[in-house]
Amino acid sequence: MRDTGEYLFTSESVSEGHPDKVADRLSDTVLDAFLSADPYSRVACETLVTTNRVVLAGETRGPESVTHELLAHLCRMAIRDIGYEQDGFHWANADIAVHLHSQSSDIAQGVDSAGNKDEGAGDQGLMFGYACRETAGLMPAPLYYAHEILRNMRDRRHAGDHTMQGLLPDAKSQVTLRYVDGHPVGATAVVVSTQHLESMEQAEIKRVLWPLVESTLPKGWMPPEREFYVNPTGKFVIGGPDGDCGLTGRKIIVDTYGGAAPHGGGAFSGKDPTKVDRSAAYVCRYLAKNVVAAGLSDKCTIQIAYAIGVSHPLSVYVDLHGMGKDVDEARLEKTLRDLVNLSPRGIREHLHLNRPIYVPTSAYGHFGREPDEAKGTFTWEKTDLVPALKAAFGR
Repeated sequence: MRDTGEYLFTSESVSEGHPDKVADRLSDTVLDAFLSADPYSRVACETLVTTNRVVLAGETRGPESVTHELLAHLCRMAIRDIGYEQDGFHWANADIAVHLHSQSSDIAQGVDSAGNKDEGAGDQGLMFGYACRETAGLMPAPLYYAHEILRNMRDRRHAGDHTMQGLLPDAKSQVTLRYVDGHPVGATAVVVSTQHLESMEQAEIKRVLWPLVESTLPKGWMPPEREFYVNPTGKFVIGGPDGDCGLTGRKIIVDTYGGAAPHGGGAFSGKDPTKVDRSAAYVCRYLAKNVVAAGLSDKCTIQIAYAIGVSHPLSVYVDLHGMGKDVDEARLEKTLRDLVNLSPRGIREHLHLNRPIYVPTSAYGHFGREPDEAKGTFTWEKTDLVPALKAAFGR
């Protein structure tokens, strides 16, 4: 995004009940099941969901105790937790087909450590991380508030809030903010589409959602009523996997930075941490967030690239967007590599990724979340490198 002048920027989010997010949730349910049984399991699980049908496919390497029957049961429980008890998609009635098979030996030999060879990357690719000062969590504001709107709707619905009665799990949001010289100053438009019971009128849904959205945005940021769009098609009764097929990995911009930063193209859910699509994207965010939190820049983008079977990154690139505070980017690149071992093994060990911590990441974004020490989740959101970075650059 530009740092001068006035402009509008938009990001979207989707709820845990969106078909693609249901698929992401189930893929991460499979991953967590394997990591619970063996922290060094290998998993690459893709999920398809449609009308009363779930298909799990992909490659795994893990304990025999993680059976197809167990995975099907865990997926049913996940669907129930999301809240699907509809005729077209019901946790108890959906047909769940499990087509997972053993990991390719060709891939395994490239990834496994052996002799003097360290563990290699699970695939080639380039990953990005980003941080900025627009929100307390150092995330882009349009995406942050798009997530918050849906998260608040989810929380109230699960809590049994009577105002949410009649609203169902599938929902989307979109927030357009006005920027002046790189700083967000207010919303010019907000869109919320939510599945609902046939009996609910659109005017009633808008009346329910107006105060929720207004309280989610900073004071004075709510757009005019004419720019608050609720179910713009006029009706959203048929939703979830019954209304639209869902697939793992189709919401990569929602999962990351809402379009405010580059994306390497790799999805996250269903992939164990030997897959650098996931683990290296997490460490890129970790490094970028620590750079901004240390006061070295108001904005930071980091790219890291890998080759399959090779342990060391092929490149590490830092862009401070002209906001670096007397910080040489080349020196910062070297400092970050000195602080964190950026091999796949080094990333896994530094961020403690070989644990069943991934289901919570499957909706409302992988970044900008609060790390939970007790559960071990979102370790890549910690800012524990700040003292070392400040010392390295005399801050």
